[in-house]
Amino acid sequence: MNIAEQILYEDNHLIALNKCCGQIVQGDKTGDRTMPDEIKDFLKIRDNKPGNVFCGVIHRLDRPVSGVVLFAKTSKALGRMNNAVKEREMQKRYWVLTKEMPPMKGGHLENWLLRNEKQNKSFVVRPGTEGAKLAILDYKLIGISDGGYHLIEIELHTGRHHQIRAQLANIGCVIKGDLKYGAERSNPDGGISLHARSITFVHPVQKTPLTITAPVPNEPIWSKFENIDKQQ
Repeated sequence: MNIAEQILYEDNHLIALNKCCGQIVQGDKTGDRTMPDEIKDFLKIRDNKPGNVFCGVIHRLDRPVSGVVLFAKTSKALGRMNNAVKEREMQKRYWVLTKEMPPMKGGHLENWLLRNEKQNKSFVVRPGTEGAKLAILDYKLIGISDGGYHLIEIELHTGRHHQIRAQLANIGCVIKGDLKYGAERSNPDGGISLHARSITFVHPVQKTPLTITAPVPNEPIWSKFENIDKQQ
């Protein structure tokens, strides 16, 4: 991956990238190189840094997901941003493509999710189920493609494992390409049509509000939607 071409925002404290499907934010059992590994190598060469380069993970996206991911370039920024995430002071907006029309054009979903580690999957369960966690999001239908796919915008209020994937599947809106949650076929690149469109937060040092937006994947099915949020 060309890190330079993926950079959406950078200053002395933070760097945000438009993650591609297949890149991993944190190490997993595959042992593949992570985005922080790639960022550190890139910064070391570009900035001619003689020592170790710091790159801290602030939040995560699943491997088959694309979109904006924010990293910290200093430990001070990491600590402050981790606290902002914990206090739910970072607003996250996602776009998804589904074949099915949602039951309503907009709605509020609250479900209890139970993660199955062996299957690496989350299930909607009854309230009070041992180990389950409350998952909350708002959604609205914002577009329909020529091929009949529906563009749904998600505002995430909690950060549960596979939350968007599980909650949308529970209302009959399986994300395009998401075989794990019921899609009929995979996407050609092995990813799913879930894109982290933007994040909004207060800068940890400058203390000013900041929104970072990630262009949609360079694919025909996404292209007509790139400017739809400016038309609303």
